[in-house]
Amino acid sequence: MAENKKKVEAITSMDVDFAQWYTDVVKKAELIDYTSVKGCMVIKPAGYAIWELIQKQLDDRFKETGVENVYLPMFIPESLLQKEKDHVEGFAPEVAWVTHGGLNPLQERLCVRPTSETLFCDFYKNDIQSYRDLPKVYNQWCSVVRWEKETRPFLRSREFLWQEGHTAHATAEDAEARTIQMLNVYADFCEQVLAIPVIKGRKTDKEKFAGAEATYTIEALMHDGKALQSGTSHNFGDGFAKAFGIQFTDKDNTLKYVHQTSWGMTTRLIGAIIMVHGDDNGLVLPPKVAPTQVMIVPIMQKKEGVLEKAAELKTRLASFGNGIRVKVDDSDKSPGWKFSEQEMRGIPLRVEIGPKDIEAGKCIICRRDNGEKVEVALDALEETVASLLEQIQVDMLERARTHRDEHTYVATSMEELSEILDTKPGFVKAMWCGNQDCEDSIKEKYSATSRCMPFEQEQISDVCVCCGKPAKKMVYWGRAY
Repeated sequence: MAENKKKVEAITSMDVDFAQWYTDVVKKAELIDYTSVKGCMVIKPAGYAIWELIQKQLDDRFKETGVENVYLPMFIPESLLQKEKDHVEGFAPEVAWVTHGGLNPLQERLCVRPTSETLFCDFYKNDIQSYRDLPKVYNQWCSVVRWEKETRPFLRSREFLWQEGHTAHATAEDAEARTIQMLNVYADFCEQVLAIPVIKGRKTDKEKFAGAEATYTIEALMHDGKALQSGTSHNFGDGFAKAFGIQFTDKDNTLKYVHQTSWGMTTRLIGAIIMVHGDDNGLVLPPKVAPTQVMIVPIMQKKEGVLEKAAELKTRLASFGNGIRVKVDDSDKSPGWKFSEQEMRGIPLRVEIGPKDIEAGKCIICRRDNGEKVEVALDALEETVASLLEQIQVDMLERARTHRDEHTYVATSMEELSEILDTKPGFVKAMWCGNQDCEDSIKEKYSATSRCMPFEQEQISDVCVCCGKPAKKMVYWGRAY
């Protein structure tokens, strides 16, 4: 048990230093490694397996709404990027440029894609001719590069993985409907798959995506009380279409501009999982994105029949229902070390089986999320494990929702806002007049930003929390990653 204790002590307590706790977890759970390329990370098998499960389940949801996957180049000619002024200004500080091909200077610089709006526009202007070609509902899974000054694994890196949807529609109404539809897909995915509750709403004009008419967001609250933008969906209107000349002949035989949307989620979702569900023992993974849902630990495994029974249980679980993701830890490490290691990796369930258990026809099952242990008859193993995995998923969402609600406050004055932000990390709900000067003032004084104007509005008061003028919207404010 000394080894077990040493491994746990290697993680900084989240209450002592949350940032260091986070770094300890991503390293010791072997999700990432650092590289000689500053600001870029290796996503190791344990981390990439989580991304694969996110990708698969999110992609299935996309396709249920008619989305098709494509792939566009990673390089964007500078002249193409310059066509939409607001867009290029928004990304200019983060753009990485290719200036040489081999030893020869390029005639025109190429941007390594920070996002692909301009490429999709260039593609759509030739691919769309008639109303019969619409809608185009495309998505690509790829990496993008943004030259961030400060980086942190999963949350902010210079290269990261994501999906970016880009759609074109005949009418403004269709574009708006798709924008909201995809935001709802994201929100449902976060809650039902990642067990992360989110606030849905619209970004202020100050915080919206460069070149968009409207940006909608889902905002999640991390354990330390900071907000994390977890997915966005943008309505571009016809601004990009006019800049790039994307027109179609409508049913009335007139030329019209298309209306476009874009929406994306990234590997920062893995960071969200860590910061919402993790504890001082390491990761706590929701079963739906746990690469290994059950780890069987044979006790006194050198005793005759123990490893064979563990292998039998693995086969039974793997073939039950749609298949449970299960492994056997038959390494020569001590049981205490194995328990600690699997807690670190966030495996939802641990099954302990030893000679006495086999003789009694039972095993011990331990939940990672709350540490509860239950004795289970081997004959009822499959049904019990499947039921527990479902219950863990539900319980994790409920705990995260309770934490968010307990750390969401109301402010009706700047004094209240100041006190809350200084002493109570979390979301703050407060009224806003709609003036950017007030928004800027709150950011300057308290380093807090408007997270969103939620769809579910509340009339907390009649006046702006900042200036006292008539309020237009209730806003979620907070400090964010």
